[in-house]
Amino acid sequence: MGRAGRLKSFVKLLAHMREVLQIDLGFILWDGVTVPHDLASDAFAVVIADEGAVAAMTRRPKMETLLNLWVARRVDLRNGGIFDLVKQKPKVRTRDIRRSANKLLAFNTARKFWFVDRGEPWPLETQPDEAPSDGSRAENEKNIQYHYDVSNAFYALFLDKEMVYTCAYCTDWDNDIDRMQADKLELICRKLRLKPGERMLDIGCGWGALSCYAAQNYGVSTLGVTLSTQQVEYANAKAKRLGIDDRVKFELADYATVQGTFDKVAAIGIQEHIGIDNYPTYYRTVKRVLKPDGLFLHHAITRPAKADAKANRRKNEEFALLTKYIFPGGELDNIGNTVMNLEQHGFEVHDVEDLREHYQRTCKHWHDRLVANYEAAVAEVGEVKTRLWLLYLGGCSIAFERNGVRLYQTLVSHKRRGPSGLPPTRGDLYR
Repeated sequence: MGRAGRLKSFVKLLAHMREVLQIDLGFILWDGVTVPHDLASDAFAVVIADEGAVAAMTRRPKMETLLNLWVARRVDLRNGGIFDLVKQKPKVRTRDIRRSANKLLAFNTARKFWFVDRGEPWPLETQPDEAPSDGSRAENEKNIQYHYDVSNAFYALFLDKEMVYTCAYCTDWDNDIDRMQADKLELICRKLRLKPGERMLDIGCGWGALSCYAAQNYGVSTLGVTLSTQQVEYANAKAKRLGIDDRVKFELADYATVQGTFDKVAAIGIQEHIGIDNYPTYYRTVKRVLKPDGLFLHHAITRPAKADAKANRRKNEEFALLTKYIFPGGELDNIGNTVMNLEQHGFEVHDVEDLREHYQRTCKHWHDRLVANYEAAVAEVGEVKTRLWLLYLGGCSIAFERNGVRLYQTLVSHKRRGPSGLPPTRGDLYR
């Protein structure tokens, strides 16, 4: 079977599946062939650059194969993006698809590509398999720097003006990312009930936005810790530029080695990096450094709880790829286990707030801003990483929208007898 025959067979299969699925998605194939043949120039379509891409998916029909093809631009989208693609839902039921699909046509078409060379390039194939963090300083530092030391300039292309890289907060669903992140920083400070003269520990401080905001607006002194070299340099420079470096310090340090005591502790988006086996160290560390009358705000992405602990640790294919190529060492808790761990380590849980829909919008903003700055991103980190991150940010937004992942803020204090010191209502948080 020659090249022309393979192309003809693949075109026939795509046309058949469009009819079975009743979708409007078009296809643009190598040699300029389109499905349907009269595809409009402004139609949303999948672009397949060469027959080797089909051969690769035929022999290894996995998401990792498709991811390699995507970052190499051998599979692409025209006149739209990932959010348009997920809207292409079949208009018929799954059982009707199985009944109507021509399985012989599919098999014969696939067979024609079995011995076709898969082509080049395969830019992600050198990446080693990923495993959960062992909790050591060296392992944590390697994982954190892999994700965060990409380039400060790259992150600046899609984050807000204060460089906040955690779930924002919508006081109105249509707010822009700068307003959302400013409102999030304010909400954290209110939940912690920060007071002038207090000392706050900022675990996983990022580029320093929370510490600087708290010092400027609530009169506290802060210590921020991270294992990202670029974040520490940026954050300390920011504190100096703002004239608050006498009260705001940032250190390149593992959170578990922090010494001293603090009135308030914020851990905003750090647990995702720690690894399930290392949670006891995390909770014990906070217990050790938090003053007896202090407050701790834990902010983390979670997964819905599964039937048992083993199922909770099992990764689906999408999450396995995320931890391999974006967040090495990453694992997600479920909110029930979070609350249980907090209580088992001597904390009283006061408030648990779900911000899932807020994170869906946050990731959508980040995705759209990276799209708008695509050429600058490619110039900074290359097209492979830029396309990988576009898929990551868009995919996360979709996952939060579909309730496959969630984001909770959990406020706790040391368990003790007598009053907690909190006001009788939470009206002050949302005034």
